[in-house]
Amino acid sequence: MKLATFMKNENERLAVQIGDQLIDVEETAKQNNWNEILNDVMQVIELDQSGLEELEAKVNEAVSNGSAVVVAEEGLVWGPCVTRPRKIICVGLNYRKHADETNAPYPEVPILFNKFDNTLTGHLSEIPVPVVTNELDYEVELGIVIGKKTKNVTQEKALSHVFGYCTVNDLSARDLQMRTPQWLLGKTCDKFSPVGPYLVTSDEVGDPNNLILKTYVNDELRQNSNTSDMIFSCAEIVSYISRHMTLEPGDLILTGTPEGVVFGLPADERIYIQPGDVVTVEIEKLGKLTNKFVQESGKALTYA
Repeated sequence: MKLATFMKNENERLAVQIGDQLIDVEETAKQNNWNEILNDVMQVIELDQSGLEELEAKVNEAVSNGSAVVVAEEGLVWGPCVTRPRKIICVGLNYRKHADETNAPYPEVPILFNKFDNTLTGHLSEIPVPVVTNELDYEVELGIVIGKKTKNVTQEKALSHVFGYCTVNDLSARDLQMRTPQWLLGKTCDKFSPVGPYLVTSDEVGDPNNLILKTYVNDELRQNSNTSDMIFSCAEIVSYISRHMTLEPGDLILTGTPEGVVFGLPADERIYIQPGDVVTVEIEKLGKLTNKFVQESGKALTYA
């Protein structure tokens, strides 16, 4: 299934993409007198396999018999396809060619850092360029969404604990990121993790380490790689993290970015994201995520 979140009356609503139609799950459930009404993607992530199959069958049946309620995409406000992850865990320097372009050694173990839910936003959301940075960079990344409680899972079984995958832009303010050895500040400004449009269940994705991923800035191709270039595979990442902390359903893992970021260019060639720019990140089977950047209101403060 392809799941999505959209906003209606300032509330997050659950949708399922069937062909070229986006189906409002709650209204379709009411229309067809379903016993259970789901209105949140986090509820779906908690379902077991039989529950997922039942939901998919009901939505498909409603589409087939004409009783599904279709969401009009014109003027639609998309939400993040994962709305309330308890943890957002990121992997740094996880692509060989990206490490090469930044002259960084390949890590011996995954480099982990975290983001917070203030960074989440959706497809077509306008993102303010913070006044505190002059070096805002894009990073297309494969997002892993955990589907079941996971602790000390082996690499062989790790992917069976994954609910699905999504496209993410791990926005990074490089001047803030490199100000100290800790990267957090440059990664956690508001709306720095657009995610979506879709959360695609793992059965539709297949091998997550064989997906093309790209970034376009104002229609110019900037990143063009494949998840096969990861230093640590998705299975290795999930297994490694689970050895150190318990992963919960809905937890979001960002698996690193490939080569082609602004920071990887010679210093005199770096042109960072500016207000007015439109950035699209795309991953095979998962869809395109587009955001326009605008100037943040206010002015930077000087601290003594």
